[in-house]
Amino acid sequence: MSTFLLEIVTPERKVYAEEANMIVVKGVEGELGILPNHIPLVTPLKVAPVTVKKQGAKDEYIAVNGGFMEVRKDKVVILAESAELPDQINLERAQAAKERAQQRLSAAKQDQIDFKRAELALQRAMNRIEVYGKK
Repeated sequence: MSTFLLEIVTPERKVYAEEANMIVVKGVEGELGILPNHIPLVTPLKVAPVTVKKQGAKDEYIAVNGGFMEVRKDKVVILAESAELPDQINLERAQAAKERAQQRLSAAKQDQIDFKRAELALQRAMNRIEVYGKK
């Protein structure tokens, strides 16, 4: 079975660079499955786990917090605002961030900017917790 190189890059560092048989991501238009020789594509990504499938290996999950994915014939590059492998996730910190975001969202009077920031913080925390739980 053929493979392609998957690279996940943040402004700070390269988080992941390995061969994959398939990846599954959540774009703003919905879920996408990418196989080798996929048509070239650039799409914005949602805050969601990326699933990496390798032949004969257990699926890997990476918490990707927004960004863009560029698909080329033999390579996929995800330029993420931030990304974490399950072993890099501090579960207690993620749960505390989730609780803070939920408290801000439930506050009675909010302006729109604070609401959006709290909503994004909640999505990022939930993404980390979900990926941590799959390790």
